[in-house]
Amino acid sequence: MGSIQALRGTRDILPGEIGYWQQVESIARSILGRAAYQEIRTPLFEQTALFERGIGEATDVVGKEMYTFKDRGDRSVTLRPEGTAGVVRAFIEHGLAAQGGVQRLWYAGPMFRYERPQAGRQRQFHQIGVELLGSPSPRADAEVIAIAADILRTLGLKNLHLNLNSIGSPDDRQHYREALVDYLTPFKNDLDPDSQDRLSRNPLRILDSKDERTQEILQAAPNILERLNPDSKTRFEQVQQLLTNLGISYEINPRLVRGLDYYTHTVFEIQSDDLGAQATVCAGGRYDGLVAQLGGPDTPAVGWAIGLERLILLIQQLQQDISPKVDFYLVSKGEKAEAQALVLANTLRQQGFIVELDLSGSAFGKQFKRADRSGAAACLILGDSEAANETVQLKWLATGAQEAIAQSALTTMTEQLRQQLAH
Repeated sequence: MGSIQALRGTRDILPGEIGYWQQVESIARSILGRAAYQEIRTPLFEQTALFERGIGEATDVVGKEMYTFKDRGDRSVTLRPEGTAGVVRAFIEHGLAAQGGVQRLWYAGPMFRYERPQAGRQRQFHQIGVELLGSPSPRADAEVIAIAADILRTLGLKNLHLNLNSIGSPDDRQHYREALVDYLTPFKNDLDPDSQDRLSRNPLRILDSKDERTQEILQAAPNILERLNPDSKTRFEQVQQLLTNLGISYEINPRLVRGLDYYTHTVFEIQSDDLGAQATVCAGGRYDGLVAQLGGPDTPAVGWAIGLERLILLIQQLQQDISPKVDFYLVSKGEKAEAQALVLANTLRQQGFIVELDLSGSAFGKQFKRADRSGAAACLILGDSEAANETVQLKWLATGAQEAIAQSALTTMTEQLRQQLAH
């Protein structure tokens, strides 16, 4: 019988890579905390109706990509394909709107979509996202974009571009949908198969098509920005001015519409030149009608999500291994020495040092080879004589310098050790 392997579209995040994930999560948590965003954690699965009503039954996500099943109570359940609907459900269910003011929330965790796996795109994937609920102001749009830019900039990413658009009010969107269908219908047989299907279900998604012939047809398609009502136009101009005030450059992309039905007004994507076809790192927009659509009070909202798999691909291109470096590799041989080594390792760890304790009990020669491979700054050596004297040999692996130190003294010279490790 063969070994069991991870399912297609899922992957293990191994210890050698986890440092990148921890770095992203730490930086995002810090920046979001400074902006007064509070973390929220919602279930991995929800009632299927939440996503059908929230995302839209005509979308590709709901129609083709969701992991949906019946539970033992014969209820239709879906693994969450995105984070916003669950956050909004929690916002309504727990009466967060009654607290008044603006709710600034963020989340992180796995999402699930059944699609073709490729670099940076898995069937189980991870996102960090923000949801700002309760403000209709264009400043809210600019704030969330600025926070995303801050996170990506702090991570050291280069060659990023903000694409910006407005799809206006629900009426604007409906009028544009009608104009787009009128324009594309005579070309239906020339469109790619997916776009032919979308023409009746979700015509705005045709603008995202990668098919060359479809893109040629779209060259003369109606421009959504030319169909915004005056209030929507003014609002979009305000968002642009606020981004300019913040020093955030952007490009207007009138074909950017996003794939979920709940968006209104501002939509945006941050893309990287270094990711090939799957270039989007962060995407989001405003969704003023979603809370009411899901049964809550009329609540304006805006948010975004960052795809961590793609983001970490970028970071790996920029950085070497960022796993924590071992400060001390502790080798020992002999019953008494091994017992003292365990206590010494524990004491040093409590003082904040990274200590790897060799548990093999093998000959010193083999332990020394593992110490060299560990990348540790120094090796601590405990043998029978050191155990009897309650000392330890401290050997700096880069220089080979070695000295005997009392175990009790080693644990009190914290600052001196930190200075030596820093050099």
